[in-house]
Amino acid sequence: MQEHPFKPIVFNKSKTLILGSFPSLKSFENSFYYAHPKNQFWKILSKISGYAVNNKDQKIWLIKELNLALWDIVASCNRENSSDNNLKDIKLNDIATFLKENPQIEQIAFTSKFAQKLYNKEFKDLNIKNFYLPSPSPAYATMSFEDKCKIYKEKLL
Repeated sequence: MQEHPFKPIVFNKSKTLILGSFPSLKSFENSFYYAHPKNQFWKILSKISGYAVNNKDQKIWLIKELNLALWDIVASCNRENSSDNNLKDIKLNDIATFLKENPQIEQIAFTSKFAQKLYNKEFKDLNIKNFYLPSPSPAYATMSFEDKCKIYKEKLL
């Protein structure tokens, strides 16, 4: 069983919780969210904000600057690779308690259809706006980088 290795990144002014599924194997290796070199998450946020992010401290600063929070829905699971389809024996993070502890959060943005599906199954009664952002994963190549940036900018800024 793998436990989620990171705490949520959240600030007093965070308005949007970006909720993924579970860190990739590369994210485990690099000890941070969206750390696979081909994952476009940080490149998208950098492009839409105009701020370069080259290290962990700059990434945390950017999350704060954009009034975002960052976490994953899966607290622990078994898996053999980084694919969401491979996650087994899933235990979820307590999103309801997190939102009660962080009442400044106004909406949730999912970066994974799988995360959105788990949320809708377990937390559908929570009264908070939520929506899907195109996956920044290298496995989701059906949408161009520019189109992803456009949607992220419309939804997050």
